[in-house]
Amino acid sequence: MAKPGYGKRSAPDQRPRTRDDFALLPTRERYVAGFVDHLPEGAAMSVKQLAKQLPLYGQQAISTALTALSVAGHLRRVRCAVGAGDEMRWVFRTFWSRTARDNEWWNAYLATEKAVLAAAPVPSPSVPDTAPPPPWAPAEEPPPLPAPEGLGTEHAPEPTAVPRRRTPAQTPDTEPAPPSPPAPGRVPTTSRAPGAGRSPAYLALARLGRDDHRLALSADDCAALETQATEWLARGVSVDYLTHALTAGLPAQVDSPLGFLRRRLTDKIPPQLPTDNARPAAPAVTRRLLMECTDCGRPGRPEALPDGLCRPCRTAHSPADETPPHPAEIADVKAHMSNLRDLLKPI
Repeated sequence: MAKPGYGKRSAPDQRPRTRDDFALLPTRERYVAGFVDHLPEGAAMSVKQLAKQLPLYGQQAISTALTALSVAGHLRRVRCAVGAGDEMRWVFRTFWSRTARDNEWWNAYLATEKAVLAAAPVPSPSVPDTAPPPPWAPAEEPPPLPAPEGLGTEHAPEPTAVPRRRTPAQTPDTEPAPPSPPAPGRVPTTSRAPGAGRSPAYLALARLGRDDHRLALSADDCAALETQATEWLARGVSVDYLTHALTAGLPAQVDSPLGFLRRRLTDKIPPQLPTDNARPAAPAVTRRLLMECTDCGRPGRPEALPDGLCRPCRTAHSPADETPPHPAEIADVKAHMSNLRDLLKPI
């Protein structure tokens, strides 16, 4: 058997086995085809492994027989890209059909296999195989502590209550006083931190006067420039970048901080920058399926490999090169060899 994912794959819609299967093939090809047809799914289909199991023929003869079976329409060799990212690898498979198929059938079938392979979900290594327990699942209770030796269960000490932690303002004899109700007719006020609810752009403009007295702004000035400063931060720059751009290269005297900063915010606005959280989209995984030449292993599309052979191998195995010699030529060769034997005889 081959490794998982490799080896033999049976094509669909095959005839049931009969005694006349592969009857039109030569003896060697019929012998190899009958053995391959009975192999289970996922069996090793390399020439070396088949030669080990078939003692009548060597690797060269097995390779020639597989080429003939490919031309007859019984098998196709393919390589598939499986996995994703750094775990992408090529697997080699041999599709076998007991029923001889033509090139159009094989092309349509391999196109379907490619579509199924492309639609298969990509495994994500970041997703764990087992889901974490739900948050409402009760924690495992620790086992009870064993009782000291010599004491029975009736004499086991009762659990001691843990005293509640007291605050410094609370004593054992006094209880915390309830909050006093507000005076009638008076609305209670809540304390609010200075600057709470302000945008980062507003706070950055308000701090400019503390860093440099020439850029001191009033509250109305900060509110007027807040929209422009917010647009800077929306383009991916930080508050430090905004502050440095507004305070760099100041003149000796700034008569109108509001007009000066408005002009800088307009003229020096940066281009649109990606934020730190933006990540380039992962490229889509392309599932590929390539057929390879049965003889030499050269990969290509099914349409470019009719009969499972590339152009050089198909030319080398064309029937024109296998025309039988003329009977007269055979007689001449025999006569020539007989003459050579007579000349080699000792006198």
